[in-house]
Amino acid sequence: MGNEAKIPWTTAEILEATKGDLLCGDIKHTFEGVSIDSRTISANELFIAIKGNIHDGHRFVSNVITGGVRGLIISKDDAGTHWQDKGIVCVKVNDTTKALGDLASFNRRRTDVSVVAITGSNGKTTTKEMTASVVSTRYKTLSTKGNFNNEIGLPLTLLDLKNSHQWAVLELGTNRPGEIDRLGEICIPDIGVITNIGFAHLEGLDSIEGVMNAKGELLKRIKAEGTAVLNADDSRVLYLSTKTSRKVLYFGLSEDARIKALDVNETTIGISFTLVLPEERIPIKLRVHGGFMVSNALAAASVGYIIGLSSEEIKAGLEYFQPVKGRINIFDIRGVHIIDDTYNANPDSMEAAIRILSSLKGNSRGILVVGDMLELGEHAESMHGKIGALSARSNIARLYITGEFAKAVANGARKEDKNSMDIFIGAREEILEDLKKSLLPGDWVLVKGSRAMGMEKIVEGLRI
Repeated sequence: MGNEAKIPWTTAEILEATKGDLLCGDIKHTFEGVSIDSRTISANELFIAIKGNIHDGHRFVSNVITGGVRGLIISKDDAGTHWQDKGIVCVKVNDTTKALGDLASFNRRRTDVSVVAITGSNGKTTTKEMTASVVSTRYKTLSTKGNFNNEIGLPLTLLDLKNSHQWAVLELGTNRPGEIDRLGEICIPDIGVITNIGFAHLEGLDSIEGVMNAKGELLKRIKAEGTAVLNADDSRVLYLSTKTSRKVLYFGLSEDARIKALDVNETTIGISFTLVLPEERIPIKLRVHGGFMVSNALAAASVGYIIGLSSEEIKAGLEYFQPVKGRINIFDIRGVHIIDDTYNANPDSMEAAIRILSSLKGNSRGILVVGDMLELGEHAESMHGKIGALSARSNIARLYITGEFAKAVANGARKEDKNSMDIFIGAREEILEDLKKSLLPGDWVLVKGSRAMGMEKIVEGLRI
């Protein structure tokens, strides 16, 4: 089953999906897949020339034709007549990125697959992985690779659908209004999950209300007979719940939640709790750290409950789950405990990670290594200052900072701690060099920053 082919495409289906115009080629020609990458495309795949912020796929059209590719989707702006003597299929569209999404939506609709779409400011990727782990205990499940959660990544995931897939578990991200609406239009969710609403992508979404409205776009895209899975512990998510006509299942620690957790206990090996379902209770042991992980698990359990899984299947899926790379991964290097949380960062996830460090280190030395939190716009200076202040209050022995807002973090820490905690500002390489010299057995080190800061390089350097 692992070698099962993707669903093929005829030129006629491509035209039906994209509403494009056929410049040249055979209406009955069949393609075995779709690709936007000229470096990895197979000769039997259709090439879509995407115009990105950095690269324009139209520049590579000649290369893919020379390599044997027999089909193209190109923008009307770039549509000449010089393809007609090449013996290939060429379709022109107004917008190739929209065409990619339209093909993905067509692919979703022509299969029997059901869809779970997950969004939120924090925990999307972990919740997506947990949910996929739960759903796949019974069903053949496709899920988003990594964080392929935008107008390019989400369609590429759906284009991987095979006829044997029964469920798709998808992550929806956004940094501008209207994006989740479009992603929801593409994937047509049966179940929509909102994990929480926090201070993320403020540069494009302007305010916390802007974030809330953007995440709320998912609700109207859930099928009319579908279900919204919402966090009862988040006041903004609760507000959104009053605006939807869809059925709602609440999860969380509050009394209002139907799927909840009791007796939460965190140890050095993970988190245990009692999962409370409407009809029964079952003990769960997660191999992850951080109290917020319980919320992610409850969201995943809610999806399992909606689709009719048994409590034992839900338990098996949750307990099988392993942490996403770079998301609170804890390991030891020469007696030093490293918390690798380098996958991404925003103010809420940074605060949660610092609290985990403070909790796990106990009486040992805690060391915090942070890079910039990006896409915060006019809020960046103050948000970084708050992280510095929190680190000072959290009894951190040494604070390493890199990035454009390093001084804001340092100033926040110094204002909070007049005795001025031990602070080191520098490039990643300088931080790594100093860290290696100063670490002692028993130390706890948290490394975190936004994706583009490349903080995983510090973790990799510590392993050497």
